[in-house]
Amino acid sequence: MAKSKYDSLIQSSNYISRDLSWLQFNYRVLDQARHLDRTVYERLKFMAITASNLDEFFMIRVGSLYNYLDYGRERVDYSGLRELPFRKKLLQEVDKFCDAQYQLYAQRLAPLFEENGFRIEKSFDQLTDSERTTVDDYFMNTIFPMLTPMVFDTYHTFPILMNRILIFGVVTNSPDDKKDRKKLSFIQIPQNLPRFYEVERESLTLFIPIEEIIRRNIQKLFRNVEIVSENLFRITRNGDFTLEESDDIEANFLEEVKRKLKTRRTGRVVRIEAESDYDEWMMRLLLSRWELDKENVVAVDKDNLMDYTGLWQIVKHDDFKDKIPQPHPPVPPITYPEDTADSIFDVLKERDILLHHPYNSIEPLLHLLEEAAEDSNVLSIKLTIYRLAKDSRITEALLKAAENGKHVSVLFEVKARFDEENNMREAKRLQKAGCYVIYGIGSLKTHTKLLLIVRKEEENVTRYLHMSSGNYNEDTARLYTDLGLLTTNETYAQDVSEFFNVITGHSQPQYYKMLITAPRDMRNQIIELIQGEAANAREGKSSGIVIKVNSLEDQAMIDELYAASQAGVPIRLIVRGICCLRPGRPGLSDNIEVCSIVGEFLEHSRILYFHNNGEPKVYAGSADMMVRSFDRRIESLFQVVDSTLKQQLINLLSFNLRDNVNSYVMKENGTYEIKELLGEAAFNVHKEFFHVTLEGIEDVRLF
Repeated sequence: MAKSKYDSLIQSSNYISRDLSWLQFNYRVLDQARHLDRTVYERLKFMAITASNLDEFFMIRVGSLYNYLDYGRERVDYSGLRELPFRKKLLQEVDKFCDAQYQLYAQRLAPLFEENGFRIEKSFDQLTDSERTTVDDYFMNTIFPMLTPMVFDTYHTFPILMNRILIFGVVTNSPDDKKDRKKLSFIQIPQNLPRFYEVERESLTLFIPIEEIIRRNIQKLFRNVEIVSENLFRITRNGDFTLEESDDIEANFLEEVKRKLKTRRTGRVVRIEAESDYDEWMMRLLLSRWELDKENVVAVDKDNLMDYTGLWQIVKHDDFKDKIPQPHPPVPPITYPEDTADSIFDVLKERDILLHHPYNSIEPLLHLLEEAAEDSNVLSIKLTIYRLAKDSRITEALLKAAENGKHVSVLFEVKARFDEENNMREAKRLQKAGCYVIYGIGSLKTHTKLLLIVRKEEENVTRYLHMSSGNYNEDTARLYTDLGLLTTNETYAQDVSEFFNVITGHSQPQYYKMLITAPRDMRNQIIELIQGEAANAREGKSSGIVIKVNSLEDQAMIDELYAASQAGVPIRLIVRGICCLRPGRPGLSDNIEVCSIVGEFLEHSRILYFHNNGEPKVYAGSADMMVRSFDRRIESLFQVVDSTLKQQLINLLSFNLRDNVNSYVMKENGTYEIKELLGEAAFNVHKEFFHVTLEGIEDVRLF
């Protein structure tokens, strides 16, 4: 494929565009749908994930770009491109990705459907007479009463079309119109109906797309009117917003959040997905109305499927549950005594416990909270919440604690993207129950994950802590790899107590012994650790850095890693998603290797290892290496000092570096290739972590 005129400029930059790097990540997710060792249902799951990923990308990242374009603000991407040329390049690359999606679905997945007991049937000619009658009855009795054609003409204003739902644009000619003028009407397909109507045959389930049922019966909505064309399309709106800083009272803050959420539903359109044979007259009208051009249009072949998120209905279908491999049951944490009848309070007074989800269950943490809620000796519970599970046991434990007269303080981040409404609802429940609830801190997002339980024990109090890389969410704990430290260590307790005083009150932080926090100190302290490795390398001492994060984007951090590489420090980066650093560029990053692990579980843990001349310093926590993490979020990393748990984290990094099943190696140009086996046996971290033992990690070294 011919290179664009921007490629040379992009490749000459020492940094990789955040947005182009994200697209590479979504390619790695899409690659999971190619794996022949997965069932077709698992492969469809990854197709659906790539589609929802791309939706969010347009709402937030492309939406953010349009915030610059629409208001004449200047921006230079890491690629070196200004706003308009970068928009062009980005939309071209998105178009290529969508082509890859469509080809994979049509050529590799759809042919497998029938042998697996189902078919997505778009042609009514393939149905029997009785099946057609059943489908038509479903239309008349269920779908038809819910449809509302909305005409746009001289007498009717342009309707507000909803974000991310299927819509028919129907072009008509009215016989009563003397000027024979075309009119455009819209039919929004109801969100609260299943995407597919299911028809059961003896050995086959037919999934009939709701849009095809409406298309077949669309004339019933336009009686005595000539339909020129019916055009299925879907729009994505800008969902990126920021809250203005204000001294207003809390209620006004919540109202501002609610007001901004409404703008997400009516924000400017940034993408149109449309069937490839769309009516040109209609498209010109839409593009003019939304101030877009053809580059914002993603054409979908009519034989293909628009919006792969609908595939979840098939993936989660009850009839196919036994055809999807069951996950390995969680194993006990390696430092947790098996079959103990002791209270978890007694266990934690004896030892620290490192939870590694989903290999270890979240149950010890839930037991701790639920026991604390009922324990008469527990005086207070403090917790930060970013995202909660549906029907959360965390919420129920906090409600029970408040009911039992304990002091419960919860910092609820109501600005957690796409969870704002749920968080506000749950926070109100806690507040009504008597909990002290803080609704975030100004323009900062509270992303740190901390729990502090204060318990009276004889004449003293003991503080029980949980510090984590992941959310207090039982659902994601089964899907995301995360770390959580349970401890009663007094040094941690003093730091976390101080940190809670800072984020819930007006205290100014002092020096933390075990925590590194943002937005105040994190960037500078990590840079100092990197510089320490560079100094060791220059002095001939042993050195090395291994960092595992979701995203690496902060330019100051990248520059320090480049400098350390040039000083001779071997650097291994495990970056699941966005990576704006170029590895292996001669004279710049010769000593830096980057891999990305994408597989059955979503890699979410953050670990930082600094060799420190053979006396390693190891940190874990909530923060990625991004500008937003260092400057616009309340984050924390905690140093792991217990020798056994530190060795466990070193082994965790070692396993990630050894993986040759889920690992992709990043090339200098920003693309990725699957890691080669090179004659080695397959090593899959998403399976190996279920079999870790204390004895197996004792002698593991990274350098």
